Amino acid sequence: MAKATFGAGCFWGVEVTFRQLAGVIDAQVGYMGGHLVNPTYQDVCTGTTGHAEVLQVEFDPEQISYEALLDIFWKAHDPTQLNRQGPDVGTQYRSGIYYEDEAQRTTAESSRANLEQSGQHTNPIATEIAAASDFYRAEEYHQQYLEKRGLGSCHLP
Repeated sequence: MAKATFGAGCFWGVEVTFRQLAGVIDAQVGYMGGHLVNPTYQDVCTGTTGHAEVLQVEFDPEQISYEALLDIFWKAHDPTQLNRQGPDVGTQYRSGIYYEDEAQRTTAESSRANLEQSGQHTNPIATEIAAASDFYRAEEYHQQYLEKRGLGSCHLP
C-alpha cells in the first residue's frame, strides 16, 4: 500500500471524491503543515497554526496509480485559488500536494507543469507542493462527514 496526501479546500468533499475510487483502501481527513502539535479543528480555523485541511489516502498502486490520483485532485477543485475554495476562505483551505518521497515529488511537479502548460486555466496554479509532515487525524465527527449525513458532495465539482 502507498499513501498520498492532498489539500483541496474543505476536506469533506475531497474525502467523498477519493473514497469512491477503486484502489483507494482508506481515506482520512486531518491537518498537515502547521507548527502546533495535535491541533483541533477550532485551532486550525483560527488561521494561526499553519495547518491545511487535508485528505490522506491509502491506496493500492496496482489498482490505481499516483498519477491517476493527481488527475482526480486537479479536477476536484480550483487549483488557481489561493487560500480558498469556493465559499471557504483561509490558509487552511489552500491547495496542496504533500509528497511522501522523491518519486511522488517529481510526479507531482511534472503533473503541475503539464496542467500549467495545458491552457486549462487562465490564472496561475496556486497549488503548493511540499514534503508531507506530521498528519493529525481530524476529530471523528469530520470523518466521512458528508456520507454520515446522506450527502454526496459539497461545493466541489
